[in-house]
Amino acid sequence: MDNKLKYKMKKYSIPVSVCILSLLLTACGPEKTPDETQKQPVQPVVTKPHVTAPEFDADSAYDFIKVQADMGPRTPGSKAHDAAVAYYEKELKRYGAEVKTQSANVQSFDGKLWFLKNVIGSFNPKAENRILLCSHYDSRPFADRDKDPANRSKPVPGVNDGASGVGVLLEVARNLAAKKPDVGVDIVFFDLEDYGKPHGGMEDQDTWCLGSQYWSKNPHTPFYSAKFGVLLDMVGASNAIFPREGLSTFYAGDVVNKIWGTAQKLGYGQYFINDECQEMTDDHAPINKLAQIPCVDIIHYNEQQGDFFEHHHQVSDDITTIDKKTLKAVGQTLLEVIYNE
Repeated sequence: MDNKLKYKMKKYSIPVSVCILSLLLTACGPEKTPDETQKQPVQPVVTKPHVTAPEFDADSAYDFIKVQADMGPRTPGSKAHDAAVAYYEKELKRYGAEVKTQSANVQSFDGKLWFLKNVIGSFNPKAENRILLCSHYDSRPFADRDKDPANRSKPVPGVNDGASGVGVLLEVARNLAAKKPDVGVDIVFFDLEDYGKPHGGMEDQDTWCLGSQYWSKNPHTPFYSAKFGVLLDMVGASNAIFPREGLSTFYAGDVVNKIWGTAQKLGYGQYFINDECQEMTDDHAPINKLAQIPCVDIIHYNEQQGDFFEHHHQVSDDITTIDKKTLKAVGQTLLEVIYNE
């Protein structure tokens, strides 16, 4: 409004007798008691009752992991890679998911072309309120962090780093089929997460996570959105610790609090620690930045040592690295969050 604009009040002449009558009526009238004053109705606070989540079966999750381990390294272009895709499609369909396999030609940092395949399973696809769960399934083609230089050109089995997250999510899918939650759930298995430039700097971050980068720009459903996402990476090793990862707390701090708080209530505080760690280059980065879905990374990382689990990108990342207690901690926490959303 223009401050220079002024309003002029009109003056009216009111008879004195009218004023006296008005005062008498006001003085003689009964005062309203507090009960007679109009009040706004108090809205009751509605809280959703706690839902008992299904029991996460760590033995079943372990079996899902072992099937992948027995295939061999799931490196891009390998027979094991193709077998893994077929296995994921079959299992997700078996549990009632609407399954799509997203394909695209992508180029890795070394100039090679690959036929990328992301596998997506949607449960209760018509529900508007959705949760995104994801993990990568590919194996790194070269064990460049192996202690033995002779092994550094060999492929990584990728059992904890890849297969463990998939195994947990397949067990989650089995539970979703048995007991349907109120929300819709999309499970995405990303390809080509682990084919990034070795020892790269910040400028090489985009050479990693090619599958999630593609999905974030081209979601499996037009205008796809989810309330939040959860990424699992290296979630099966003995004595694993999952700190509050930096990018997760920046983009999805409330979801981090929900997951870590739930884990601690369930007695898994030794895994889900309250320490914070640096930002990770992982599949949640493009989901947060490109798809703009708040996504949390549950990842094994020791901030004090400045490193991932001890067999990271080594030929020793095999089935012997998997601990069912860790699988139970991650899987049960995830089910508790899903069924009480």
